[in-house]
Amino acid sequence: MPPSRRPGRSPDPGSDGWLDAVGAAAAKAANAPLDLLSDYLPLLADAAVDGRRPESWELDAVRDLGRRAAAQGVGARRAVDFYLSAAWRLWRALPVDERSSDPEKVRRSAEAVLRCLDDAVGALVAGHQAERQDLVRHEEALRREFVDDLLRGDADVAQMVQRAEPFGIDLGKPHRVALAALRDGQDGIGRSAILLERAMVDRFGDRDVLVTTKDGRVVVVVPSRPAQPAPAGPELGDLLLHELRRLQPSRGWRVAAGRSFPGAYGVARSYEEAREALTFAERLEPDADVVGSRELLVHRVLGRDQTAITDLVRDVLGPLAAVRGGPDPLLETLYEYFAAGDVATEAARRLHVSVRTVTYRLARIRQLTGYAVAQPQDRFALHAAVLGARLLDWPSRPLPAEA
Repeated sequence: MPPSRRPGRSPDPGSDGWLDAVGAAAAKAANAPLDLLSDYLPLLADAAVDGRRPESWELDAVRDLGRRAAAQGVGARRAVDFYLSAAWRLWRALPVDERSSDPEKVRRSAEAVLRCLDDAVGALVAGHQAERQDLVRHEEALRREFVDDLLRGDADVAQMVQRAEPFGIDLGKPHRVALAALRDGQDGIGRSAILLERAMVDRFGDRDVLVTTKDGRVVVVVPSRPAQPAPAGPELGDLLLHELRRLQPSRGWRVAAGRSFPGAYGVARSYEEAREALTFAERLEPDADVVGSRELLVHRVLGRDQTAITDLVRDVLGPLAAVRGGPDPLLETLYEYFAAGDVATEAARRLHVSVRTVTYRLARIRQLTGYAVAQPQDRFALHAAVLGARLLDWPSRPLPAEA
């Protein structure tokens, strides 16, 4: 496309050949599209011949060229070099009859060209930046939409596979999902994701790795069999925690990892496991920094049937609510006793009480509920009920009403 011209303005009436040659030479040297000079070269030519400054509508046209350059993948620096190259080529190629032997006229002409160049480059860069910002926002919107659909797992599989390609994700391979949550709020979670993404790319490569944020947590999707030897199973959580502590040593983190599953639905399934594990860990193991979904499979079974677990807690542990001072000390004793492997001495150490106190409380629980920890069937019921109480946050929250 030859350079356009404002009607009535021509440094060399009757011929645009020299401007076309300038544009073609500059485009070839910069390996850039010639049409990016369409509204620019005539402005320089007018400035060189008449000393005219560009008008606002003309600079708007150059600004649109900046947008076009960004959309065509021409970087800002390359676009500016392109315009500078065209400027000195135009100055050198001015027709002989437009040049002057008057030094003052040459000086004014050169000044006009430089001022026009300054205005045009400013407009070019402004347009380029505006288009790049629009492109980035568009890409971010597409990425957020893709991530939401991927983690939700209810989108069309064929379309998800196509949409995943630009992000370097091969949904035909098995992937794992891990989540990281700050213990002290959500401030800075976006920066944490950016820092962690660099570490994950270094570890797993730049393909099949996705790091983003969702619901105030860092989401990490990685291939289950990376090119480099890497931790498998729940140890993925240990890797994430190590990197987060290295990158942000002053922040406290809790990390949960799902198991590996193939396909687009596998990512959603692994994400759901990690999300549930993180939720359960917050209630069942508040001091744990890393938790894997495999360790909490039983808790997931309990948590998914809320009606059944509510009935179990009410029927087995409900009588403890009548104890003066509340059931919390007895519930805590049961939890630590089971966590200690049914060893009263270890439970007493964890609770910071005497062994006699532990045995007394266990006896009191048997008296109130009719369930004894020494009986296998009773022990199972008590253990399941205690875990259910933690999942339901009872007695801090009242149990759901009976249907």
